Amino acid sequence: MQVQEAARVGFADIDWSKPWFAPFAERGERWQQAALKGYAELLAEMNADAGAMQQRTGRGQRLAFIAQDDLPPGAAYEAHIASTGCVPTRHNLHDFFNASMWFAFPRIKAALNARQSAAIDVLGVGPTRGGVRDTLTLFDENALLFACADPALAAALRGFDWQTLLVSRRDAWGTHCEVRCFGHALLEKLIAPFKACTGHAWIVDVPSDYFGWPALARNAWLDETVSHALLNTEPLTSRLFAPLPVLGIPGWWPDNESPVFYDDASVFRAGRRSR
Repeated sequence: MQVQEAARVGFADIDWSKPWFAPFAERGERWQQAALKGYAELLAEMNADAGAMQQRTGRGQRLAFIAQDDLPPGAAYEAHIASTGCVPTRHNLHDFFNASMWFAFPRIKAALNARQSAAIDVLGVGPTRGGVRDTLTLFDENALLFACADPALAAALRGFDWQTLLVSRRDAWGTHCEVRCFGHALLEKLIAPFKACTGHAWIVDVPSDYFGWPALARNAWLDETVSHALLNTEPLTSRLFAPLPVLGIPGWWPDNESPVFYDDASVFRAGRRSR
């Protein structure tokens, strides 16, 4: 199968009714139709939205999307975005979801780019990224935003207390905690979900009235709060995340209606380190 045809098959598999995709469906469905037509059509649709929103990257450059082949030889991906505003983008699901996050959570994406490019300025591009860049990449690729107004639920997540978080307190989901998918590699994996699919949850303490706000207001609040944390948290390490099996989230997978679903210790593991 040719590359172009393989890409079309992948885009056709996006089911916007799934809870991990649904928050991004309004723009995503339009982009999906463009992607099914072709690479140029997808870039044109993305750039039309970027122009309308006047989105900026980590160093204040106007956002645009370019073909991957237009990235100059030897240029570092994040540094190129920071200096030019141009995001090299392939005709595939991975980059489709990456671009989507520039619109869903623009401040978070700009913060990630700012810290990545700052680290490159200091250390250059070597065979390894280093701890800070590894953490930023982990966030960018696999993060879940766990918005929580109840410290006991956040503690249950940090402590691998799945019975409290996902069984005995499952009625708290939607009223005291919720999740937004952010990582674009995670979203790509969820095209074909599997039980062990696990995101890295970034816990966000939210005010109690958060859950009464409209979805757009909640997203904007998360965008501002998390971007500020990414720019100012020191040290920035992978220990700031908590693993969360995505299909265990109440309401996200039919099989988890039965408590037996959570008895699988190969997925819902006991913690092996203190937090």
